[in-house]
Amino acid sequence: MKFCSSCGATVELRIPEDDNRPRHICTVCGIVHYQNPRMVIGSIPEWEDKILLCRRAIEPRHGLWTLPGGFMENGESTAQAAIRETLEEANARIAIGDLYSMYSLPYIDQVHILFRARLLDLDFSPGSESLEVKLFSEAEIPWDEIAFRPIRLSLEHYFAERNNGTFNLHVGELTPPSRFV
Repeated sequence: MKFCSSCGATVELRIPEDDNRPRHICTVCGIVHYQNPRMVIGSIPEWEDKILLCRRAIEPRHGLWTLPGGFMENGESTAQAAIRETLEEANARIAIGDLYSMYSLPYIDQVHILFRARLLDLDFSPGSESLEVKLFSEAEIPWDEIAFRPIRLSLEHYFAERNNGTFNLHVGELTPPSRFV
């Protein structure tokens, strides 16, 4: 950040009084510009014994498979974000279920949250950010083509727990993959 979004003056990075980390502070109006993690919200849309996945039409990870999800917007709840993202990416209508997983990725300033969800019908199709959308059974999941680690972990837990008949909330912190080190 170089300029204040309130007055346009330059900002400098320094620790504000009563704080413990550097922040962008306007040199003229004094506004502190906080930068917080981005929330990535999605769903695990279920239909019978299958899960709906989307093949990405955008970067990052173009052409790989993921669950429908994306960045939460201001003014919406996490459940609303999951419903909206599923509709945008897969043109699929869902009923939100329980919170299923929450992974912190501090090295990229993101938190990924996934809800279990029930597909309301089979009327789905690729949205503008998807090349293809498809229902997969556990045996059909393209494991080597899953785009993101929180998605893979959530799917692994989901299928193991579904086979046991009990679902739990999964919370964790992911460290950078080796390519970031």
